[in-house]
Amino acid sequence: MEKKPITRRDFIRGATCAALGTAAGLSFAFGGEEKALPLVRAVLIRHKDAVDAKGVVNPTVIQKMMDDAVVALFDVEKPIDAWKLMIKPEDIVGIKSNVSGPPSTPGELEKALTKRILEVGVSKKNIDIGDRGVLRQKVFLNSTALINVRPIRTHHWSGVGSLIKNYIMFDPNPPNYHDNYCADLAKLWELPVVKGKTRLNILVLLTPLFHGIGPHHYDPKYTWNYNGLLVGTDPVALDSIGLHLLQAKRREYFEKDSPIRPTPHHVMFADTRHKLGTSDLNKIELIKLGWEKDILI
Repeated sequence: MEKKPITRRDFIRGATCAALGTAAGLSFAFGGEEKALPLVRAVLIRHKDAVDAKGVVNPTVIQKMMDDAVVALFDVEKPIDAWKLMIKPEDIVGIKSNVSGPPSTPGELEKALTKRILEVGVSKKNIDIGDRGVLRQKVFLNSTALINVRPIRTHHWSGVGSLIKNYIMFDPNPPNYHDNYCADLAKLWELPVVKGKTRLNILVLLTPLFHGIGPHHYDPKYTWNYNGLLVGTDPVALDSIGLHLLQAKRREYFEKDSPIRPTPHHVMFADTRHKLGTSDLNKIELIKLGWEKDILI
Protein backbone atom coordinates (compact mmCIF):
# COMPACT_ATOMS: atom_id res chain seq x y z
CA MET A 1 0.00 0.00 0.00
CA GLU A 2 1.10 3.52 -0.70
CA LYS A 3 2.05 5.35 2.48
CA LYS A 4 0.54 8.76 3.00
CA PRO A 5 3.21 11.33 3.87
CA ILE A 6 3.10 12.35 7.52
CA THR A 7 2.23 15.99 8.13
CA ARG A 8 3.12 18.22 11.04
CA ARG A 9 -0.51 18.09 12.16
CA ASP A 10 -0.42 14.27 12.07
CA PHE A 11 2.72 14.30 14.15
CA ILE A 12 1.41 16.75 16.74
CA ARG A 13 -1.85 14.87 17.14
CA GLY A 14 -0.24 11.44 17.25
CA ALA A 15 2.77 12.10 19.44
CA THR A 16 1.99 15.16 21.51
CA CYS A 17 2.86 13.60 24.85
CA ALA A 18 6.35 12.77 23.64
CA ALA A 19 6.73 16.16 21.99
CA LEU A 20 5.73 18.08 25.09
CA GLY A 21 8.06 15.99 27.20
CA THR A 22 11.00 17.31 25.18
CA ALA A 23 11.37 21.04 24.78
CA ALA A 24 13.21 20.81 21.48
CA GLY A 25 14.65 18.33 19.02
CA LEU A 26 11.28 16.73 18.29
CA SER A 27 11.42 13.55 16.30
CA PHE A 28 9.11 10.80 15.02
CA ALA A 29 9.45 7.29 13.70
CA PHE A 30 8.07 6.57 10.25
CA GLY A 31 8.77 3.46 8.20
CA GLY A 32 11.38 2.35 10.73
CA GLU A 33 13.41 5.53 10.25
CA GLU A 34 13.57 8.35 12.78
CA LYS A 35 13.33 11.81 11.28
CA ALA A 36 13.85 15.12 13.04
CA LEU A 37 11.54 18.06 12.71
CA PRO A 38 13.95 20.81 11.67
CA LEU A 39 12.38 23.72 13.51
CA VAL A 40 11.00 24.52 16.93
CA ARG A 41 7.70 26.34 16.61
CA ALA A 42 6.82 29.55 18.45
CA VAL A 43 3.84 31.86 18.02
CA LEU A 44 4.01 35.62 18.52
CA ILE A 45 0.57 37.19 18.74
CA ARG A 46 -0.17 40.89 19.25
CA HIS A 47 -3.29 43.02 19.51
CA LYS A 48 -3.36 46.81 19.69
CA ASP A 49 -6.12 46.70 22.32
CA ALA A 50 -4.55 44.13 24.63
CA VAL A 51 -3.39 46.86 27.02
CA ASP A 52 -4.65 50.43 27.01
CA ALA A 53 -2.69 53.64 27.59
CA LYS A 54 -3.30 53.39 31.35
CA GLY A 55 -1.96 49.85 31.53
CA VAL A 56 -5.36 48.16 31.87
CA VAL A 57 -5.43 44.66 30.35
CA ASN A 58 -8.46 43.74 28.23
CA PRO A 59 -9.57 40.24 29.35
CA THR A 60 -11.61 39.51 26.22
CA VAL A 61 -8.69 40.34 23.95
CA ILE A 62 -6.26 38.32 26.08
CA GLN A 63 -8.50 35.26 25.91
CA LYS A 64 -8.75 35.57 22.13
CA MET A 65 -5.00 36.01 21.79
CA MET A 66 -4.31 32.87 23.82
CA ASP A 67 -6.89 30.89 21.87
CA ASP A 68 -5.50 31.94 18.50
CA ALA A 69 -1.94 31.27 19.64
CA VAL A 70 -2.49 27.66 20.75
CA VAL A 71 -4.51 26.89 17.61
CA ALA A 72 -1.56 28.05 15.49
CA LEU A 73 1.03 26.38 17.70
CA PHE A 74 -0.55 22.93 17.53
CA ASP A 75 -2.11 23.32 14.08
CA VAL A 76 -5.63 22.39 15.21
CA GLU A 77 -9.12 23.67 14.48
CA LYS A 78 -10.25 24.92 17.90
CA PRO A 79 -8.60 26.06 21.15
CA ILE A 80 -10.07 23.16 23.09
CA ASP A 81 -8.39 20.75 20.66
CA ALA A 82 -5.01 22.24 21.57
CA TRP A 83 -5.69 22.09 25.29
CA LYS A 84 -6.78 18.46 25.07
CA LEU A 85 -3.39 17.71 23.52
CA MET A 86 -1.64 19.35 26.47
CA ILE A 87 -3.83 18.49 29.45
CA LYS A 88 -5.86 15.45 30.47
CA PRO A 89 -8.90 15.54 32.81
CA GLU A 90 -6.99 13.61 35.47
CA ASP A 91 -4.03 16.03 35.51
CA ILE A 92 -3.07 18.13 38.51
CA VAL A 93 -2.12 21.48 36.98
CA GLY A 94 0.06 24.22 38.40
CA ILE A 95 0.15 27.58 36.61
CA LYS A 96 3.57 29.00 37.50
CA SER A 97 2.95 32.71 37.40
CA ASN A 98 5.19 35.62 38.41
CA VAL A 99 4.45 38.46 40.83
CA SER A 100 8.01 39.75 41.24
CA GLY A 101 7.51 42.67 38.86
CA PRO A 102 6.38 45.04 37.64
CA PRO A 103 5.71 43.89 35.06
CA SER A 104 3.99 40.84 36.55
CA THR A 105 1.81 38.14 35.02
CA PRO A 106 -1.64 39.75 34.60
CA GLY A 107 -4.57 38.15 36.38
CA GLU A 108 -6.55 38.32 33.15
CA LEU A 109 -4.12 35.88 31.54
CA GLU A 110 -4.19 33.56 34.55
CA LYS A 111 -8.01 33.47 34.29
CA ALA A 112 -7.88 32.78 30.54
CA LEU A 113 -5.61 29.78 31.14
CA THR A 114 -7.70 28.48 34.03
CA LYS A 115 -10.86 28.70 31.94
CA ARG A 116 -9.51 26.46 29.20
CA ILE A 117 -7.98 23.95 31.65
CA LEU A 118 -11.36 23.62 33.37
CA GLU A 119 -13.00 23.05 29.98
CA VAL A 120 -10.70 20.07 29.40
CA GLY A 121 -12.30 18.49 32.46
CA VAL A 122 -9.70 19.12 35.15
CA SER A 123 -11.26 19.52 38.59
CA LYS A 124 -11.06 23.02 40.06
CA LYS A 125 -9.38 21.60 43.18
CA ASN A 126 -6.60 20.26 40.93
CA ILE A 127 -5.68 23.68 39.51
CA ASP A 128 -3.62 26.29 41.32
CA ILE A 129 -1.70 29.46 40.50
CA GLY A 130 1.45 30.45 42.31
CA ASP A 131 4.87 32.06 42.36
CA ARG A 132 6.53 32.68 45.71
CA GLY A 133 5.46 29.89 47.99
CA VAL A 134 4.83 27.23 45.35
CA LEU A 135 6.71 24.72 47.49
CA ARG A 136 4.01 25.16 50.12
CA GLN A 137 1.13 24.66 47.67
CA LYS A 138 -0.26 21.12 47.49
CA VAL A 139 -1.20 21.28 43.82
CA PHE A 140 2.33 22.23 42.77
CA LEU A 141 3.93 19.57 44.96
CA ASN A 142 1.67 16.91 43.42
CA SER A 143 1.43 18.37 39.94
CA THR A 144 1.46 16.26 36.81
CA ALA A 145 1.39 19.26 34.45
CA LEU A 146 2.73 22.81 34.59
CA ILE A 147 1.98 25.94 32.60
CA ASN A 148 4.89 28.39 32.74
CA VAL A 149 3.87 32.03 32.27
CA ARG A 150 5.71 35.26 33.06
CA PRO A 151 6.73 38.63 31.61
CA ILE A 152 10.19 39.34 30.29
CA ARG A 153 12.21 42.09 31.92
CA THR A 154 15.83 43.06 32.32
CA HIS A 155 17.32 41.80 35.56
CA HIS A 156 20.15 43.02 37.77
CA TRP A 157 21.57 39.54 38.41
CA SER A 158 20.83 37.49 35.30
CA GLY A 159 20.55 40.06 32.50
CA VAL A 160 16.94 39.09 31.85
CA GLY A 161 14.24 37.43 33.88
CA SER A 162 12.08 35.25 31.69
CA LEU A 163 10.77 31.70 31.33
CA ILE A 164 13.90 29.74 32.22
CA LYS A 165 14.33 31.72 35.41
CA ASN A 166 10.65 31.51 36.34
CA TYR A 167 11.14 28.13 38.00
CA ILE A 168 13.63 29.47 40.56
CA MET A 169 10.96 29.40 43.27
CA PHE A 170 10.87 25.61 42.99
CA ASP A 171 14.21 25.51 44.79
CA PRO A 172 14.06 26.27 48.53
CA ASN A 173 17.28 28.26 48.21
CA PRO A 174 17.18 30.43 45.04
CA PRO A 175 20.65 31.95 45.65
CA ASN A 176 22.05 28.55 44.69
CA TYR A 177 21.67 29.76 41.09
CA HIS A 178 23.25 33.21 41.35
CA ASP A 179 26.84 32.21 40.55
CA ASN A 180 28.39 33.64 37.36
CA TYR A 181 25.37 35.86 36.71
CA CYS A 182 22.94 32.94 36.99
CA ALA A 183 24.68 31.02 34.22
CA ASP A 184 23.12 27.67 35.09
CA LEU A 185 19.48 28.56 35.66
CA ALA A 186 18.52 25.69 33.34
CA LYS A 187 19.41 23.28 36.17
CA LEU A 188 16.10 24.30 37.73
CA TRP A 189 14.31 22.30 35.06
CA GLU A 190 15.92 19.10 36.37
CA LEU A 191 14.34 19.44 39.81
CA PRO A 192 11.98 16.50 40.45
CA VAL A 193 9.08 18.82 41.20
CA VAL A 194 9.17 20.22 37.64
CA LYS A 195 11.14 17.81 35.43
CA GLY A 196 9.18 16.76 32.35
CA LYS A 197 5.94 18.40 33.48
CA THR A 198 5.80 21.63 31.47
CA ARG A 199 3.06 21.55 28.84
CA LEU A 200 3.15 25.17 27.66
CA ASN A 201 5.34 28.25 28.04
CA ILE A 202 3.99 31.78 27.64
CA LEU A 203 6.36 34.73 27.59
CA VAL A 204 4.30 37.83 28.34
CA LEU A 205 5.26 40.73 26.07
CA LEU A 206 2.46 43.14 26.97
CA THR A 207 4.66 45.83 28.57
CA PRO A 208 8.25 44.51 28.55
CA LEU A 209 10.99 46.13 30.61
CA PHE A 210 13.98 46.62 28.31
CA HIS A 211 16.38 48.43 30.65
CA GLY A 212 16.93 48.51 34.39
CA ILE A 213 19.44 50.03 36.76
CA GLY A 214 20.40 48.54 40.10
CA PRO A 215 18.81 45.80 42.20
CA HIS A 216 15.28 47.19 41.95
CA HIS A 217 15.35 46.69 38.17
CA TYR A 218 12.23 48.70 37.34
CA ASP A 219 11.68 52.14 35.84
CA PRO A 220 8.41 52.66 33.90
CA LYS A 221 10.10 54.88 31.33
CA TYR A 222 11.88 51.76 30.09
CA THR A 223 8.68 49.87 29.35
CA TRP A 224 6.39 50.11 26.33
CA ASN A 225 3.07 48.71 25.17
CA TYR A 226 4.18 45.95 22.85
CA ASN A 227 0.86 44.16 23.48
CA GLY A 228 2.12 40.69 22.71
CA LEU A 229 2.28 37.09 23.90
CA LEU A 230 4.91 34.59 22.80
CA VAL A 231 3.72 30.99 23.09
CA GLY A 232 5.47 27.66 22.63
CA THR A 233 6.70 24.42 24.17
CA ASP A 234 10.41 25.34 24.22
CA PRO A 235 11.31 27.86 26.96
CA VAL A 236 14.80 28.44 25.56
CA ALA A 237 13.47 29.31 22.12
CA LEU A 238 10.94 31.75 23.57
CA ASP A 239 13.53 33.38 25.83
CA SER A 240 15.90 33.72 22.86
CA ILE A 241 13.22 35.49 20.82
CA GLY A 242 12.31 37.69 23.79
CA LEU A 243 15.95 38.61 24.28
CA HIS A 244 16.20 39.52 20.60
CA LEU A 245 13.15 41.78 21.03
CA LEU A 246 14.64 43.59 24.04
CA GLN A 247 17.91 44.16 22.18
CA ALA A 248 16.01 45.57 19.19
CA LYS A 249 14.07 47.93 21.46
CA ARG A 250 17.25 49.04 23.21
CA ARG A 251 18.85 49.78 19.85
CA GLU A 252 15.84 51.85 18.83
CA TYR A 253 15.58 53.70 22.15
CA PHE A 254 19.27 54.44 22.75
CA GLU A 255 19.99 54.94 19.01
CA LYS A 256 23.00 52.65 19.16
CA ASP A 257 23.90 49.07 20.02
CA SER A 258 23.38 48.71 23.75
CA PRO A 259 23.95 45.14 24.94
CA ILE A 260 22.11 44.06 28.06
CA ARG A 261 24.31 43.95 31.15
CA PRO A 262 25.03 41.59 32.71
CA THR A 263 25.08 39.36 29.66
CA PRO A 264 22.12 36.95 29.91
CA HIS A 265 24.30 33.99 28.97
CA HIS A 266 22.06 31.57 30.88
CA VAL A 267 19.77 31.50 27.82
CA MET A 268 22.52 30.23 25.52
CA PHE A 269 23.87 27.88 28.19
CA ALA A 270 20.39 26.39 28.60
CA ASP A 271 20.90 25.10 25.06
CA THR A 272 24.62 24.44 24.70
CA ARG A 273 25.39 23.29 28.24
CA HIS A 274 22.12 21.87 29.57
CA LYS A 275 20.27 20.81 26.38
CA LEU A 276 16.99 22.24 27.65
CA GLY A 277 15.95 23.71 24.31
CA THR A 278 16.97 25.68 21.23
CA SER A 279 18.62 29.10 21.40
CA ASP A 280 19.55 29.35 17.70
CA LEU A 281 17.04 31.69 16.06
CA ASN A 282 17.74 30.03 12.72
CA LYS A 283 16.20 26.82 14.07
CA ILE A 284 13.01 28.43 15.34
CA GLU A 285 9.87 28.68 13.22
CA LEU A 286 8.26 31.93 14.37
CA ILE A 287 4.63 32.41 13.42
CA LYS A 288 3.46 36.03 13.70
CA LEU A 289 -0.22 36.80 14.19
CA GLY A 290 -2.18 40.01 14.65
CA TRP A 291 -0.98 43.58 15.05
CA GLU A 292 2.19 44.27 13.08
CA LYS A 293 2.99 47.89 13.93
CA ASP A 294 6.52 48.31 15.39
CA ILE A 295 6.89 44.55 15.67
CA LEU A 296 10.74 44.78 15.83
CA ILE A 297 11.20 41.06 15.07
